[in-house]
Amino acid sequence: MVLVSMTLIWITAKAQVKYFNVMDYGAKGDFVTDDSVAFLKAWNDTCNAETGEPTMLIPRKQFFLRPTTFSGPCKSHVYVRLLGGLLAPDGPKEWKEFNDVVKFIEFESVTGLHITGVGLINGHGKGWWDISCRYHPKLLDCGKGAPTTLRFHKSNDIHMSQIKIVNSPQTHILLLGCNGVELQDLSIISSGVSPNTDGIHIQQSNHIFINNSFIGVGDDCVSIGDGITDINITYVNCGPGHGISIGSLGLDGTVSNVSNIHARHILFNGTQNGARIKTYQTGRGQVQNIEFTDVTFIDAGNPIIIDQHYCGAPNACPPTKAGVKISNVLYSEMHGTSTSDVALNFNCSENVACTDIKLNNIDLKSSTRGERVSSSCNNAFGEAIGTVNPKSCLR
Repeated sequence: MVLVSMTLIWITAKAQVKYFNVMDYGAKGDFVTDDSVAFLKAWNDTCNAETGEPTMLIPRKQFFLRPTTFSGPCKSHVYVRLLGGLLAPDGPKEWKEFNDVVKFIEFESVTGLHITGVGLINGHGKGWWDISCRYHPKLLDCGKGAPTTLRFHKSNDIHMSQIKIVNSPQTHILLLGCNGVELQDLSIISSGVSPNTDGIHIQQSNHIFINNSFIGVGDDCVSIGDGITDINITYVNCGPGHGISIGSLGLDGTVSNVSNIHARHILFNGTQNGARIKTYQTGRGQVQNIEFTDVTFIDAGNPIIIDQHYCGAPNACPPTKAGVKISNVLYSEMHGTSTSDVALNFNCSENVACTDIKLNNIDLKSSTRGERVSSSCNNAFGEAIGTVNPKSCLR
């Protein structure tokens, strides 16, 4: 009797899933045909389904899409099962025919979205990298309009796992105005010299969980902008890239507020920076309650750094009486090798000191045998507990 009941429950649960296969809406999946219309039709039916688990199914084929926005609100939680590949237009010339060059794929105003599968999203970014301002500053309109590959905008209760995102023209995943997002088991990969290709950028969003993912890109593995609280980053392998960065904050004197950021069990492998907080001298506001715990560095530059003199261009940031207040920052159980001579660098604002910085069991050595690393502090206050190498310079 129990076995029969369990079988009925299983059959009922399976029956609740209703699939909306993009192939049934006219998608070809042949690398070439624009399948955007078919995808939008499948999404519309998925989004308007009121019962069960409506699931937009993307099978194991390669689908070319133009810039596409999947809009809500939907009538229930919705599911996207991505098994194949989504291919963006290949470079700036192909993008010229589209009105929207801000992003490739966007989910907007959707609550209760689950994206799973073993699929791939390819941003085809090389054409954009080749006209970047970083490498071609004299080129007319250099870097203009490079799109984000996947954007979540004003969406809540988002879950994405097992997806691979590669070669974004700019940021790979952007969370903008979102609340309650879980990203895990992701692979985010671009060339280490690809410009401005942040792995995940978070802006004006709260309650974000990033777990068990590999991020190797040409900019920050994870970058945290303004208006952020409650971010948890765990078991992330970062490299190549510029590390995990809070900021840059305070451009053009804006007021920034960031709090409750926790990064635990992180590997920085060959990154330009490690655990970084960066603010413009003209900024205002506060950064507080920050934690980096159980971190390993392998040949990382600037393993631990606070830079409150960040400036986008030489001589572009004149002296000011402003400053972003940084307080209650914990660095704990961190070890490994540094390619920088200064492994602990707290370059805080002359106007607003960094306070309540805690160092707990830090052991950093030079990547070059026989060399030593040092620490540097400017207007930085706090305490060191346990073994701290290089020796703390906090006041």
